[in-house]
Amino acid sequence: MTTQEKDPSMIFDNALGAQQRSELLLNAHFDPVMSYGPKQAAVLNDAAFETARATISGWDGYAPTPLVSLPGLAAQAGVAAVHFKDEGGRFGLGSFKALGGAYAVLRLLAREVARIKGIAEPSGEEIVSGAHADVVSGITVCCATDGNHGRSVAWGAQRFGCRCVIFIHATVSEGRKEAIEAYGAEVRRCAGNYDDSVREAQETATREGWFVVSDTSYPGYTEIPKDVMQGYELMAAEAADALELPPTHVFIQTGVGGVAAAVAAHFARRWGADAPKVILADPDRSACWLETIRAGQPTAIEGDLDTLMAGLACGEVSLLAWDVLEPLTCAVVSVADPDAVAVMRMLADPVAGDPPVAAGESAVAGLAGFLSVAANDEARAALGIGPDSRILTFGTEGDTDPELYRELVGRSAAEVRGAA
Repeated sequence: MTTQEKDPSMIFDNALGAQQRSELLLNAHFDPVMSYGPKQAAVLNDAAFETARATISGWDGYAPTPLVSLPGLAAQAGVAAVHFKDEGGRFGLGSFKALGGAYAVLRLLAREVARIKGIAEPSGEEIVSGAHADVVSGITVCCATDGNHGRSVAWGAQRFGCRCVIFIHATVSEGRKEAIEAYGAEVRRCAGNYDDSVREAQETATREGWFVVSDTSYPGYTEIPKDVMQGYELMAAEAADALELPPTHVFIQTGVGGVAAAVAAHFARRWGADAPKVILADPDRSACWLETIRAGQPTAIEGDLDTLMAGLACGEVSLLAWDVLEPLTCAVVSVADPDAVAVMRMLADPVAGDPPVAAGESAVAGLAGFLSVAANDEARAALGIGPDSRILTFGTEGDTDPELYRELVGRSAAEVRGAA
């Protein structure tokens, strides 16, 4: 491979059984010796994280999700360890998004109660108890979603007592729509792609006096996405608490980039110079992070963004996520839809000795990105992956669309888990 200055990218055949090609692009802005600076701390910091952890860990039903060791897969990939953080059981919602959207709803409601009543921000317990229902019941929250974030916002709105309207775009499945409606939200389907639904949600909220609770940020809208990402950090903290040694590499999927930023930020603050290299895994049909890293600035992509990995089908990066990830991202690797399906099936029917895992199509891009790199000598060398490497990936959802999961894997998630 040529030097990063001359050509920071390479395209190679991957070994996931679908005759796909992957692109690995090194980040020219990556600075592994940089301390966590003021620009990053303005987005995510220890004080705000401790507030989020104390709040979310006190909710009914909270428990850390499993960190699954996959020693068989690690041996096959020629590394020391592979761990997969399985978020399929999070609060019964099926994804890590429960940590972000619901927490941001609570923070919004507390700020609004304090503003309207002229009091200090009430605790979550006060809001759940209905002590401020006179204010909370008159508030409407909304967002755009591919499925999981909207489910979390709807769940939070139902739990805390406000009204909720969720906007979905044309290709979101009926199963995902119904799962959101089950939490009492009104769901409106929009024409166009995810980014079109983001704009429609904002325009409607402005007209109606509602509050957008989004996991992406854009000019003029940054405060609530910080709360969302701060909630996501709890997933990273749980993984770190469960590991004996820091990972050397983290492969994590990107939509708008909020979860990747939360993970990279937490590990940078926690481990400093020992923090792992963070490699983003970007769907090749909605590769806004690949193009952003290539351009060295936030870069939108156009089109229908029609990837099977629906939760990652985003054409524009979050500006706050870019502030964090610009110096903390080592590289980005592309992942094709067939790669995701191959890894879903691999986890369901695992390498000998590994436990079966039921992971949804948007959960496996990070692991797919790692496996494609691990099978290519040049790509391994570019990222410094060797026999002592410790790999961490995040399975950000379970079978959040059960019908699609069964279609892709050939069994239900319950059948897969029953094989353990």
